[in-house]
Amino acid sequence: MTEEYDVLIIGGGATGAGTARDCARRGLRAALVERGDFAEGATGRNHGLLHSGARYAVTDQESAGECIRENMILRRMASHCIDELDGLFVTLEEDDLQYQQRFIEACRSAGIRADAMDPEEALRLEPSLNPGIKGAVRVPDGYIDPFRLTTANVMDARNHGAVFHTYTEVVGLIRESDRIRGAVVRDRRSGEKREIRARVTVNAAGIWGQGIAALAGISLTMFPAKGTLLVFGHRVNNMVINRCRKPSNADILVPGDSISIIGTTSDRVPYDSLDKVAPTASEVDLLIREGSRLVPSLAETRILRAYCGVRPLVADDSDPTGRSISRGIVCLDHGQRDGLDGLVTITGGKLMTYRLMAQKATDVVCSKLGIEAPCTTAEVPLPGSGSKEGLKAGRMSHKAAMARLGTLAGRIPEEGEMLCECEHISEGEVDYAIRELGAGTLSELRRRSRIGMGTCQGEYCALRAALRLKAAGKSDDFVKKDIMDFLDERWKGVRPVAWGEALREAQFSSWLYEGVYGLGRDGSEKEDAQ
Repeated sequence: MTEEYDVLIIGGGATGAGTARDCARRGLRAALVERGDFAEGATGRNHGLLHSGARYAVTDQESAGECIRENMILRRMASHCIDELDGLFVTLEEDDLQYQQRFIEACRSAGIRADAMDPEEALRLEPSLNPGIKGAVRVPDGYIDPFRLTTANVMDARNHGAVFHTYTEVVGLIRESDRIRGAVVRDRRSGEKREIRARVTVNAAGIWGQGIAALAGISLTMFPAKGTLLVFGHRVNNMVINRCRKPSNADILVPGDSISIIGTTSDRVPYDSLDKVAPTASEVDLLIREGSRLVPSLAETRILRAYCGVRPLVADDSDPTGRSISRGIVCLDHGQRDGLDGLVTITGGKLMTYRLMAQKATDVVCSKLGIEAPCTTAEVPLPGSGSKEGLKAGRMSHKAAMARLGTLAGRIPEEGEMLCECEHISEGEVDYAIRELGAGTLSELRRRSRIGMGTCQGEYCALRAALRLKAAGKSDDFVKKDIMDFLDERWKGVRPVAWGEALREAQFSSWLYEGVYGLGRDGSEKEDAQ
């Protein structure tokens, strides 16, 4: 079996989805392959910070400038994915107050609004702060939901003809003489292999891009910098809180949706361990200890889960943590760099700059194909963004859907059962995610709707949502196994913080599903269950 396109994109994170959108909007026949689900890698494993660029203003002016420009663009074209909160960079008693002035000057040099504030005023705006702060600076930070953002890019790309293949792994690149002509892929569910041919192939696989380049015999050395984060059980702070110092561990607290996230650590991990990284007890302790210096109440706030991701940094062996490596964008035309035409790598950057990364990659693709078409992704809103005039919401679940889906919430009926009380997710929103967003498992529903992301971590909503999958045609055996797979995946994040309320909740979930519903860890019904 062979498919043929103008461009094949490898990687279904925000950058890959954004590249597919840009290519499709410029009239290219585009296909994207992703070995798992959309936003399953680094895109879905960050703190969701809508970067103003201030964090990098002192150490990386190029990245800071890119961030603030994209920040302003995303506020216009991805409004339903964004919570415009503003942020505070605060100086603690043990920090050098002189750094604050240097920070403000660097921000303004990069085009970032940075206003010094009296500590008392900062405490009035953000009561959760350490009352002993001795300085504060207000910047245009915010929150952006990476799952909604990626899904919206996929939707728009599909609307313009792009084709997507999830759970499809690249096992080889098709090389003819000194040119890449596409890829050999394997369906991870059926095991079937086939060729997808393309005039240009874009490697947008993030940290896994090193392995894709190796399939072409190209050396691309990445720096796998693991970062661990904690999710707290409620929204602790009103604004994004940063520590006013050079980037370090546990110096960002981001409020988003119904929770707050503290991050992050940064440690180099072996490249061959990318699929096995997990939070450690020492990282959890560090995040709680350092985070509590910013917001003292974190020491006593329930932690829902811990998770980690690996940053797609281009290697620099001089820094073992990766903190000093530029977050700038790296776009490589391997025809010019390595004499192997038809292959482009787009990597580096941040979630904040995904659209710009996609634009740079698409510009190279169009240049190679002799196509002159302007980029429109900075002007045309994503599906869901735009005016909500005329939309009405009565029930709480529909108000929550409007916050998550924007104008697309008009496609969801108000009637129907509430499936998730934690996040106010209705039966209609879940059915919409299954029907129109391609969610075929509970984990996919989580990424499309936030099912299982709330306080109970799927304790009640997993079974209810699974019944909607069954109503959509999934078999009993599939649904039973999917429930247990989903709860096991949730447990991976709870395990590093399994004490107090988190442990009691996990034990109750186990009792409920195994003792009451009779589901075993293999997904089968227990023989003695009645």
